[in-house]
Amino acid sequence: MFEVAQLIAGAWEPGRSAHRLTVVGPADGHPVTTVTLSSDEDVAAAVSAAREAAPAWARTAPGARGAALHAAAEAVDAAAGELAEIMSSEMGKPVGEARDSVAAGVGTLHQYAELGPTHRGRTLAGNYDAVDLMAYGPRGVVAVITPWNDPVAVACGLLGAALVTGNTVVHKPSERTPATGWRLASLLAPHFPDGVLNLVNGGGAAGAALAASPVDVVAQVGSTATGRSIAAACARTGAKALLENGGSDPLIVDAGVDPVWAASQAALGSFANSGQICVAVERIYVHRTVAEPFLAALTAEASAWSEKIGPLVDRRLRDTVDDQVQHALKDGATALCGGAVPPGPGAFYPPTVLCGCTDEMAVMREETFGPVAPVMTVDSFDEALTRAADSPYGLAATVLTRSMSHAQQAWRDLPTGTVKINAVFGGAPGGAAHPRRGSGQGYGYGPELLDEMTVAKAVHLQAPPSGW
Repeated sequence: MFEVAQLIAGAWEPGRSAHRLTVVGPADGHPVTTVTLSSDEDVAAAVSAAREAAPAWARTAPGARGAALHAAAEAVDAAAGELAEIMSSEMGKPVGEARDSVAAGVGTLHQYAELGPTHRGRTLAGNYDAVDLMAYGPRGVVAVITPWNDPVAVACGLLGAALVTGNTVVHKPSERTPATGWRLASLLAPHFPDGVLNLVNGGGAAGAALAASPVDVVAQVGSTATGRSIAAACARTGAKALLENGGSDPLIVDAGVDPVWAASQAALGSFANSGQICVAVERIYVHRTVAEPFLAALTAEASAWSEKIGPLVDRRLRDTVDDQVQHALKDGATALCGGAVPPGPGAFYPPTVLCGCTDEMAVMREETFGPVAPVMTVDSFDEALTRAADSPYGLAATVLTRSMSHAQQAWRDLPTGTVKINAVFGGAPGGAAHPRRGSGQGYGYGPELLDEMTVAKAVHLQAPPSGW
């Protein structure tokens, strides 16, 4: 069992809260991690340590900061197998997939180590006897609050961008994956001066205390409800809120598409990581002309996925997923595959295909975050676009189509940060997008994340008058 500590000003120590948390493994229900939670005083001490370390780290040469991040990335890479095992034990992702997640995090650290030292500034056209420029510098102290569903890759992105641009950090990983966050911090921290990277542990109370602290940025990936609470806290303190929150991402299957191929894409988007991905496929609109063979193929895909899918993170989430499914069945949907809690230990839920779904059902309206593929049949591409756009979220969307005009119409009209044509996952590593509506605000990845972590200052340098 892992015993997790917090990191403040270079010192590892237990939290000073009276509360102790035990994480049980979602595969078998056995205890995995114990942690004494950080108190409000611990959070305040971590923020103070970061604030004290900020001036010296901001004055560190960008190349030196990039070199430190490269070295930290190598340390994470060397411990990839161990990190993957910890992640798998805490949140259920199969070890092979967990290693892929760690590799993605390592790649992101290296990316920001390269981009940070060349982060832009620019000169302006001013008077002949003056120099005008826009200079970029760190914002100061960044609070980083990360989720459990991809705890290494997401943390590496936010931590890497914040650190390489000269900010200091207080990181609070999810209370569902505290050992993963603790081990990642233990690999990163030795490569930075004391106080540059700090770690606190806890759930909503610790996150709320951190968001309300005198920090300069709160960067959070997680639920919409938490993101809105953070935005409200930032409005009071003046900190910048950088949020990537929930989604209910649609998949449109157009007429003329190969239904078997479309089903394989839908299954990948719905069932990968047991549906526990921010940009997972959460609702499917299929054209009536291909609906029957598509549903048959998707049901077969779901049966195949049932042999390799991992558990949900815990039974609490499983209950939420099953509740949405049962309400859909009660309201007229039909389960073509899955749709019931299986017997046995752990938090497993089978890949589930629902047909006959309607707009009013929670599985078509809310974020399910489980291996559920709810399907609605539509009569036209325009109808699919209209229904897909009608959502309180705006994270991502996928369109499978043979029509270039439909592809153009989709990416222009869908009110989401990302639109993917003919692939549920993928894309160039430098891409960045703004989530919409309840899905958050600001760039959460890509080179533009460096802009979010920095502030611009306009500088006017004019020669002194002659005769001085």
